[in-house]
Parts: sequence; C-alpha cells; structure tokens
Amino acid sequence: MHNGGMESILGLGHDVVDIAGFEKQLNEPGTRLRGLFSARELRQSTLRGESKADGEAVHLAARWAGKEAVIKAWSEALGVRDAPFTVDNMPWSQIEILDDSRGRPGVVLSEDAQKMLYESVLGTINHGSAQSVQQSRIHSREESASDTDAHLEWRISISHDGGIASAVVLLAKVE
Repeated sequence: MHNGGMESILGLGHDVVDIAGFEKQLNEPGTRLRGLFSARELRQSTLRGESKADGEAVHLAARWAGKEAVIKAWSEALGVRDAPFTVDNMPWSQIEILDDSRGRPGVVLSEDAQKMLYESVLGTINHGSAQSVQQSRIHSREESASDTDAHLEWRISISHDGGIASAVVLLAKVE
C-alpha cells in the first residue's frame, strides 16, 4: 500500500456499533445523525444496502464505527498533546469512510481535517501533497513515484455480522 519506505504505527482505533440501536437513532424525528455523514457516504451506503438487500443502516453503522475508530487512532497518535477538537466540535462530517472502485474501505479527510491532523500529530502543516495522496489512495491504491516525503496514511477494516458493525483503524507515518 505504500512505496516501500519505513512505516511507523502512530495510532490504533477500534469501535463497535449496535446496528439496531443505530438505526433507531438514525430514524428518530429531528435527529442530526444523518448530517454527520457526507453525501458520498450516504450514497454509497444506500447503494450497498440496495445491492446486498440488507438496508442502508447496516452500512452507515459500519461507517460510523470507522469514524469513531479514526478519532481513537488519531487521539492515540497525539500522545500527551492536546486534541485539536472536543466532543462539541468533533469534525465528523470531515472524516469520510468511502469505498474505492473495488469496494475496499478507505479514510478520506477534508482539507481542513487533513491540516488539523498534520499540525496536531506531526507539528507541521500538511505539506500539500498529502491530501492528494490520500485522495488517490481511496480511488486507485497506487503510490505516486514522487511521494518521498514523510506522510500519514490510514488503514481501515470495517465489517458487520448479525447485529454488530465494527471497524479497526491504524494511523501510520510513512517515510
């Protein structure tokens, strides 16, 4: 998945979601839960639910577990440093869990969230190419031949079985 450089694991996150409880909350009148997902996440979850005949909520619950696991991995990578967000301003909609063309999940951060990640974890501003590298990974899983600077990469696995959705996320520094 990377260009053969040195890789250091900075953070690990795991989360499980009760699908029935999540679906109940998703369908409550006035809920804001749906607004924590991007249009792309909603579209992919709807299409996957239709193709698998198991409903949108199952796939949104797995993506929600992914978002939670991303935050946990990010928080672990911070060590003793303060988080750039609180419970009240968590950047949920800026963290996308999207499938590539082969159906493999990936983590895509908005430009603002990507900058926040680099500043908080590495103490540097995103060096410009990281967002494009991150975006290209979700679509093609190929590395740029010119990508020789250290950058951060996400690894994610999401699943659901019975009434539980689960996600495991690694945050790695690649040099």
